Amino acid sequence: MDLNLLRVLDALLQENSVTRAAERLGTSPAAVSRTLARLRRAIGDPLLVRAGQGLVPTPRALELRDEVGALLRSCDNVLRPGAGFDAVHLQRSFTVQAAELLLVGLAGTLTERIRAEAPHVDVVFLPEAIEGGPALRQGLVDVELGVLGHLDPEIRTRPLTRMSLVGVARSGHPLFDRRIDARRFAAADHIGISRLGKRLGPIDTALAERGLRRRIAIVVPSHTSAMMLARDSDLVALSPAGWIPDTIAALGLRTFPIPLDLPPLDLGMAWHPRNSADPGHRWFRDRLAEVVLDPSGAVPSGAVLSGEGSGNSRGNEAS
Repeated sequence: MDLNLLRVLDALLQENSVTRAAERLGTSPAAVSRTLARLRRAIGDPLLVRAGQGLVPTPRALELRDEVGALLRSCDNVLRPGAGFDAVHLQRSFTVQAAELLLVGLAGTLTERIRAEAPHVDVVFLPEAIEGGPALRQGLVDVELGVLGHLDPEIRTRPLTRMSLVGVARSGHPLFDRRIDARRFAAADHIGISRLGKRLGPIDTALAERGLRRRIAIVVPSHTSAMMLARDSDLVALSPAGWIPDTIAALGLRTFPIPLDLPPLDLGMAWHPRNSADPGHRWFRDRLAEVVLDPSGAVPSGAVLSGEGSGNSRGNEAS
C-alpha cells in the first residue's frame, strides 16, 4: 500500500473528520475524500460513517487506529538519517592512517572514549606509507588523519587543528644557555624528519632568506625517532607545539620557539563520501576529532576546531 494512503488513514482515524484531516495534512478536503474512497475499497470497510453532523469510526477503524499509528512511526524511524543508531551496539573495526606522532598523542585517549561508548569497536592504525595512493577510494582506510594532500577529487575533508612547530632538545643542551636566535638555531646540528628521506623544507627556506644555513646531520622517518635521538645527543629535533608535553618532559627534553616565521601545520581528517552519511562512521569521525583537540583533557595551545567540509592540502616533509 502507498505510504501516503496510510498517512491519510491515520489522520482520518485521529480526527474523525475529513476537513480536520485535510488541515492536518495540508491538503484539500476533496483530496482527502477521494483518498478515503480508495481506502474503503482497499480495506473493504467504510471506516468512517455519518452520525448526525459528524463521522464516527467503525469497529474495524478502531482496530486499525493504534496499528496504523505505530506502523507510521516505524516507517519514519526507518527513513530518518541514522535511525536506530546506538554506538553501544556497534560492532566494527575502523582503520586510521596517521603519523606516528599523532598516534602517540591520541591513541590512549581515543581507546578509552571508544571503550566507554562502543565497547565492540576496534581501531587499526596504519602508517602514512600508502598516502600517495587511493587508499580511501579503495576502502583500505576509513579515515586519513594528519596534514592532508594528494587526495582523490571526491574525498571529503574536515579541518581540525592548526599547530605551530617548536624546537626540541635535551634539557642540558648548550642552546638553552642563552637566548635562541636564528643564527644560534642554524648553527646547531639538526635532525631532519622525512618518510621519503628529503633533507630540505620550510625551515631551510626561511633560513636562506636570512642568509643562513643549517646542517642536517641525520634524517629519520618519524618525529618519535627524532625525539629519541635528541634525548641522547646534541641534535635538535622538531615537534608540534603543545603536543605530548608529558612525554617530552619524561624524555628529558625541552621545547623552544623556532626564531623564524614559519607556516603552521593544518591538521585535518579525510574520508570517502561513501561513508559520509553512515551513522557509525560519522560517530567515529566525531570521536576522532574530539580526541585530536583534547588528547589529554585540554585542547592543545593554538588549536582551532572546524566543521566538516572539503578541500586538500598536505606536507610535513623535511622539517
